[in-house]
Amino acid sequence: MAVTGLQGVGVSAGRAAGPMVRVADPLPPPESGPAPADPAEEAARIRPVAEAVAAELSARAGRADGEPRAVLETTAAMAADPALIASAETLVVQRGLPAPRAVYEAAGTFADDLRALGGYLGERARDVLDVRDRLVAELSGVRPPGVPVLEAPGVLVARDLAPADTADLDPALVLALVTEEGGPTSHTAILARALRIPAVVGCRGALELAEPVGLIVDGDTGLVQVQTGEISVQAVDRAAEPSWTGPGHTSDGDPIPLLANVGSVTDAATAVAAGAEGVGLFRTEFCYLDAETEPTEAAQRAAYAEVLAAFAGLPVVVRTLDAGSDKPLPFLSGSSAEPNPALGVRGLRIGREEVGVLDRQLAAIAGAQADSGASVSVMAPMVATAEEADWFATRARAAGLNRVGVMIEVPAAVLTAQEVFGSVDFVSVGTNDLAQYVFAADRMLGSLAGLNDPWQPALLRLLALLGRAARETGTPVGVCGEAAGDPLLAAVLVGLGATSLSMAAGSLASVGNRLASISRAHCIAAGQAALLGTDPASVRAAVVESISAAFDGAPRHEGDRPAAER
Repeated sequence: MAVTGLQGVGVSAGRAAGPMVRVADPLPPPESGPAPADPAEEAARIRPVAEAVAAELSARAGRADGEPRAVLETTAAMAADPALIASAETLVVQRGLPAPRAVYEAAGTFADDLRALGGYLGERARDVLDVRDRLVAELSGVRPPGVPVLEAPGVLVARDLAPADTADLDPALVLALVTEEGGPTSHTAILARALRIPAVVGCRGALELAEPVGLIVDGDTGLVQVQTGEISVQAVDRAAEPSWTGPGHTSDGDPIPLLANVGSVTDAATAVAAGAEGVGLFRTEFCYLDAETEPTEAAQRAAYAEVLAAFAGLPVVVRTLDAGSDKPLPFLSGSSAEPNPALGVRGLRIGREEVGVLDRQLAAIAGAQADSGASVSVMAPMVATAEEADWFATRARAAGLNRVGVMIEVPAAVLTAQEVFGSVDFVSVGTNDLAQYVFAADRMLGSLAGLNDPWQPALLRLLALLGRAARETGTPVGVCGEAAGDPLLAAVLVGLGATSLSMAAGSLASVGNRLASISRAHCIAAGQAALLGTDPASVRAAVVESISAAFDGAPRHEGDRPAAER
């Protein structure tokens, strides 16, 4: 049996093997003509189809739970989005486009706007394109692209996987996932971890493989081996995750609060059901996405309070508006188009140009705290200097928010951490953006996924610098990037100085059980071992070796086992 290898980024732990199953690429762009004989009648086709697609996705959501349910509900809402439907109808009537082409162009514009906003919202552009493809297929009378019906267990290989397709995969049939695109923070990665399916993203060359062929997928190391002889089948060991109800702590009782990242009422309900001790990152952008004008303070207050109500009496960290400026939100007039919005006016920089927008949001957050009973802290994104931190803290406290922090996403904020800490009560590390800026690598590009791997030594060494400054000043340091949801890496983060971890709700149990199995001393040792590696693979191997003695015969996670033992 000849075996060759491809290298990607492991995003969901475990090792599995089986025959490759290709996922079809999206449909080609629909034709722009001929123009419909009756534009009004053609436009009228769009809404019923959108409602039918939304209903089908909602029905699938009803059969799921946890993170998969939340993703399906969000995708269903996108399919029925009145703004998307109206935009497509307008293109039919005004430009004479066939309905499929109108939906294709309208959704493409929405996706471009999300990409320009960057960060978490930028990654949601993939969700919009998924909805686009489903609507176009239905309007064209063809089967929508996506995961084929599996008659036997196999390894799915795709350019990328739509979140709605990933959400309700059957782990008994889907042995592993391999994609050429996507990154460690994509929905594919988050959902694969929630479903406990080994996954590798950013695996260049996977689509060039010709069937039939077998694949051996290592979701820990990112290695995908190709079997060209007899194809072996090996399912990952999916022993039930031990129950976890919190609170988060190490085996010697050191508390490590485990929090959830949320951005909607649905996310909040999922987090509570998963046992989150609060929220480490409440994304407020949902209030602004479809707004042609700035939402009123009262509307924002009500929307935030609806999410916060699920966490009455619990800590919630609210992040102020994080958006870019290449195609800014319509009511943000202070910024012009920029050639590189990731390095332009985004995050707090928008707040400093649009002070009224920021002040009204802070007032709304303070009001929502009073309405909900949650214990609210507020933090600003994209802070680079101590002066910026002080400016934001002053405004937030003037609005009645007493606990104020900033996001650590820009390397400069790490290098001047002690000065930044002087103005705030806490900081929270956005590992997703911090990695992007450390490596000058767009986190949206699958071809650069390896540089955005949270196991990269340079990223971990920056976190060590931050942790040292935090210990010297007594400043709490949370981590709210997706790195916090990797159970093995979570131990490293604690060892480097993280005092709380916030993640997708589906990762809470795995991380909680991991931390409860090892002591703080072992976490510190793992953190120190991580700093000696020269690449992600050697860092992971050093950490596995460092903490292997911590389990004392207790069951290990698949990702803890050295490759030679598997």
